[in-house]
Amino acid sequence: MENEKVFALSFSKLYGLLTEKAERKGRSRDEVDEVTSWLTGYTVQQLRELEESDINYGDFFRRAPSMNPKREKITGVVCGVRVENVEEPLMREIRYLDKLVDELAKGKSMEKILRK
Repeated sequence: MENEKVFALSFSKLYGLLTEKAERKGRSRDEVDEVTSWLTGYTVQQLRELEESDINYGDFFRRAPSMNPKREKITGVVCGVRVENVEEPLMREIRYLDKLVDELAKGKSMEKILRK
């Protein structure tokens, strides 16, 4: 049930919060867009359009054009939860993005964040 609440939240609101977190740590919106595009396959233009829409967070991930196969290399803890151990597939995708933005905010290089 808790997952359903997260899935129903506004993409626009949550993406804004992710962007603000990165910017507070000296990173840019462009970098948040880059990691989000890498993960989901959305273009920056599509991200802007989705921010103006009423899409919820769950549908943002469900409709992602092409989830990056390298996302499974994303490991670690976010909000006290190991992302690789999240059993619910949609919540795992959400946690992957959370982890990428955490890494960005912690100053990791884009090369490491994007698993190159």
